[in-house]
Amino acid sequence: MSVFPDDKLVVAISSRALFNFEEENRIFESGDPQAYMALQLQRMDQPARPGIAFSLIKKLLAFNDTTTQRVEVVILSRNDPVSGMRIFRSGNASGIKLERGVFTQGRSPFRYLHPLRANLFLSVNAEDVREALAAGYPAARVLTESALAGENYPNEVRIAFDGDAVLFSDEAEQVFQQGGLDAFQLHETHKALQPLPEGPFKPLLEALHRLQASGTPAMKIRTALVTARSAPAHERAIRTLMHWKIHVDEAMFLGGLPKGEFLREFEPDFFFDDQTRYVDQAAQHVPAGHVAAGIKNVKKAA
Repeated sequence: MSVFPDDKLVVAISSRALFNFEEENRIFESGDPQAYMALQLQRMDQPARPGIAFSLIKKLLAFNDTTTQRVEVVILSRNDPVSGMRIFRSGNASGIKLERGVFTQGRSPFRYLHPLRANLFLSVNAEDVREALAAGYPAARVLTESALAGENYPNEVRIAFDGDAVLFSDEAEQVFQQGGLDAFQLHETHKALQPLPEGPFKPLLEALHRLQASGTPAMKIRTALVTARSAPAHERAIRTLMHWKIHVDEAMFLGGLPKGEFLREFEPDFFFDDQTRYVDQAAQHVPAGHVAAGIKNVKKAA
């Protein structure tokens, strides 16, 4: 059993983000947890179908080999320990190596991200994601209605990120909300040479960069920045990545165009965005998650 070295990528994920437990969850949401546990026990030897984040997790685990464990996946779930047995069995049947799990039986599990040293938390529970983000962890609410990942790139982990409030802070978005497009463009032009402050997902991008550098020829990482920014505001985003000494493989400055069709062409295993309208667009084509960070989400929560 391995421990977590400093350079290991650790993904904490809920059971419903990794596997399709929607039928079982409907019974739980009906207010009958005992019936839910009985059904999970009844289906103990029936492997669950892949969930929305399954492709991402399976590809990340392909960076491990017999000599080096570069990625660890930990189940972090509000499930009960009985249901946890089925989750581990489903992982084994699907070729997903799971060694660790924390099951809190209805309580929020986000506080365990610290001892797990998690680089990413994926969950279907919006409250857990907000708490994780507030504690400083990259986290996203997985949309279970998303399309599953495509199969055209079996040897690439493909991840797409929005810029402001995801990779970068929402400083520029605040200017846009207060002063409109002209104020935003002027602000970004004047500050083109000044790097943007980091956003909640910068640590994950750094971890992926380290994983790529120490990885295996059998699996590569391909990243994309997919942002509503357009020229001239694109320059500050590019210069910020250069300042961080991190590159992305593709950059799309869409100037407000719908992101879904562009993501359909990129075919990511997962896409992260802070705005629900873009996440909803993306979910029609690719696995998508909502990052509840920045001023847009503060307003929604108020």
